[in-house]
Amino acid sequence: MTLLARASAPLRQAAKRAPASTPMRFAHGHGVYQHLPFDGKKKTFGLKVAAYLIGGFAIPFGAATYQLKKSGAA
Repeated sequence: MTLLARASAPLRQAAKRAPASTPMRFAHGHGVYQHLPFDGKKKTFGLKVAAYLIGGFAIPFGAATYQLKKSGAA
């Protein structure tokens, strides 16, 4: 049996009334795309992301340089 067939009468009626193409309401009254991490602060967000990515990429190179200098091979 499907879930709709097992559902109670009020649920079946609600499912019939609300078409699938109806836009979803947002629980807190925010509009569309309000979940993005910036609201007009794109430059600041871009700088933070760039610093995070560059820092993460540079860690292995810094560690290798440190190890080479420590061993005297560099």
